[in-house]
Amino acid sequence: MASEMQLPAHEESLALREQFDTAAQQKDASTLGMWIFLITEIMFFGGLFLAYTVYRSMYPGVFAVASTSINVYWGAANTVVLLTSSLTMVLAVRAAQLGQKRLIVLFLILTLILGGVFLGVKAKEWYDKYEEHHIPGPAFHLEGLNPDNVVSQGHAQLFFSLYFAMTGLHAFHMVIGAGLLLYLIFEARKGRYTAEYNTPVDLIGLYWHFVDIIWIFLFPLLYLIDRHLGK
Repeated sequence: MASEMQLPAHEESLALREQFDTAAQQKDASTLGMWIFLITEIMFFGGLFLAYTVYRSMYPGVFAVASTSINVYWGAANTVVLLTSSLTMVLAVRAAQLGQKRLIVLFLILTLILGGVFLGVKAKEWYDKYEEHHIPGPAFHLEGLNPDNVVSQGHAQLFFSLYFAMTGLHAFHMVIGAGLLLYLIFEARKGRYTAEYNTPVDLIGLYWHFVDIIWIFLFPLLYLIDRHLGK
């Protein structure tokens, strides 16, 4: 059967680890490991999503005002950037499956560039929040709320605490993804990945798509929900 096919001898020694009998068995084990890892990541992010949902339901007005201070256009632009990076990652995986070395490198570099653009835009957004005194702390102040209402200002700080925690954790995963992409590019340039052996590209592609999907949830939660109520 195809699932039991062995790698060619020269690829077998390069890619197959001694604890596995076949390349297919090794790939199945690696894929299972990645999915287990991603499930733990979903649980990790899930705690933040749950906290955000609970507090937003408790203080909808303040959270709506706070969300209007975030630039929705930057958020939308970054969404397009990440969706495009998912496309280039898919193309990189496909090129690896076909053993097209140059295209693997090209699409991985494009994915890395798009990831860098995303992080650059996010850094610009964080800097804007710093300039606007939206960093939780003694200097915090949010226009649109009564400056003398300590309670509402405190709830607004809660929004931004969650905002920085969620986007910061996501950006941290993006940085890890960028490091993994650099590793893939380095290995692909050496001709490491072929039509017979491309598991690392496939698995890191899964990780990259996961990070992109997390942003697809973050964007509406932080930028769009009840935005009209804060105007």
